[in-house]
Amino acid sequence: MAGFQHLYSSDIDEWSVRTLRDNRPKWDASEADVRELTARDLPDSDVMLAGFPCQGFSLGGNRQEDDERNFLFKEVVRLAKTKKPKFVVIENVLNLRTMKEPTSGKPFVDVITEHFEALGYHVKHNIFRVSGFGVPQTRRRFIFIASLDPFPKMFHWPSPEPDTPASAYLGDIAANPFIALPNHSPEWGFNSRVHQETNQPFDPMEEPVPCRFSRTGSDGHPIRSLDAPFPAIDTATIWGWAQGNVVAERKDKDRVNGSFVRNRDTDLKLWRISASRLRSFTDREYARLQTFPDSWVFHGGNKRHIHKQIGNAVPVQFAFRIARFLKAINKAQVSGKVMESFSRNRASQIELEL
Repeated sequence: MAGFQHLYSSDIDEWSVRTLRDNRPKWDASEADVRELTARDLPDSDVMLAGFPCQGFSLGGNRQEDDERNFLFKEVVRLAKTKKPKFVVIENVLNLRTMKEPTSGKPFVDVITEHFEALGYHVKHNIFRVSGFGVPQTRRRFIFIASLDPFPKMFHWPSPEPDTPASAYLGDIAANPFIALPNHSPEWGFNSRVHQETNQPFDPMEEPVPCRFSRTGSDGHPIRSLDAPFPAIDTATIWGWAQGNVVAERKDKDRVNGSFVRNRDTDLKLWRISASRLRSFTDREYARLQTFPDSWVFHGGNKRHIHKQIGNAVPVQFAFRIARFLKAINKAQVSGKVMESFSRNRASQIELEL
């Protein structure tokens, strides 16, 4: 979308590679463990993109300093040392900047920066709320850019656009849930110990409302508006729709005789949703919130395989904007001129060009 030529991709996940090969049959995509890749496996390139696992850093994961996946950044450094791409771009969760590397006691972001500076790279990094970059979510992402050449004069990060509402990607499905789309087979009848389908009569013309079925102890109200971006769509949270006589309220949980009691000492009330009918999001609805085009078809042996691919992905529209931003950096470096502006007007111009 941004005009780059793809040369090579690898992923350790079998289903992710199958999906990539099916949607981009002309691409060279390998199922591989990055720790086993050598410089001979990789083509010479201008840009190396690295998305090492975030679970060890993320508040939604184990958040352990010594999680072995946290140190996969060293494989990026190892390959960059030999291949010397002009740019290395790393995407991860924002907690990369606060979690301490256990040996040095420094934040991981500082340790990673030092490794790349030792190779002769110049480094910049920033945090983005992706709702301001074409994605209907408030999730925040960390972007790290290492450049062999000094960054251009008047370097500046792109300015956010107006927030993207969820309606931009789910509005048509709310109006017509059974629209024909790949990876989209909506079925009413969400089975839950927590939330209840009442089967009460309702007006079938009433549009369903989006809601969060999991994380019922959250302070955030589970019924969401399509007029605003959603919270982060990840691999752990279950979202869905409620239609007819929708009620969400906080109720006490039986912490003596109840099932799945994690903390018997708390008196936290939990969110409970009731409606005439409920259903969970389809894979396509999750993919839309990650701004995948409807033409992108996901493959997996079960629902979890597909949900994992979608939730772990960099939102497509955000990645597109970062790609255009990288091209602007390169253009300014080559020309020696001031870097072009990435204002809201420029973002609108990009949309028109597409």
